[in-house]
Amino acid sequence: MALVKHIPNTITSMNLAAGIMGVIFTLEGRLEWALPTMLLAGLFDFCDGLAARLLDAHSPIGGDLDSLADVVSFGVLPALMLYKVVPTDAPAILRYIPLFVAVMSAVRLAKFNVDDRQTLDFLGLPTPSCALVCASLATFLYVAGGLSAGAGVWILDAIAVILGLLLVSEIPFFGMKIKKGHKLLDTKHIAFLVLALAAVLAVVLFKQPWSLAVLAVFSIYVIENLVVAMINSFRRGA
Repeated sequence: MALVKHIPNTITSMNLAAGIMGVIFTLEGRLEWALPTMLLAGLFDFCDGLAARLLDAHSPIGGDLDSLADVVSFGVLPALMLYKVVPTDAPAILRYIPLFVAVMSAVRLAKFNVDDRQTLDFLGLPTPSCALVCASLATFLYVAGGLSAGAGVWILDAIAVILGLLLVSEIPFFGMKIKKGHKLLDTKHIAFLVLALAAVLAVVLFKQPWSLAVLAVFSIYVIENLVVAMINSFRRGA
């Protein structure tokens, strides 16, 4: 049983290892391999919590290790991927703005660890979702031939800043993991699944890069939650 208790932490360590490999691929300019390693890290991130619940192997060190792994896989890695697609002839200040995502991801994870309000759903954009938007966008731009200096850099930086602010916001985001006390499917989840499936089918039919499908799915997740939050805010105000 002592060995069984280490299974969730082992899976978390594999999340960290995948994130480190993604960082190496990014620094080598091989972004087409960095996104798959992030998806692999996301799979490990999903499985470690599931394993901990099934094996009743929760531990304080497991929670800390999970956050440390997520900082690398879903904070540092996506920020570096965005940084790599910014042209080297862009002004220095514009080149480094994407690293804001890494800083805000660390703040987000630290807040999550001490916030007991986020047991089922989230307050603020979850780091894996932010990371996959950033990584898939960077990969798509890389496959498309890169980003030209000019307005494109400003737009990319604006996206990085907006996502970074959403990470530490108080805006509700529904969780994708199935947890005790969660409804299996509600209106928000059904709408997300329908829109995500439609986006993936469109990418396949129009023979676009698969990174665009990942970008579409997680962009839909972000936009849907923002729209729901705006509607709920309007109803409360009314």
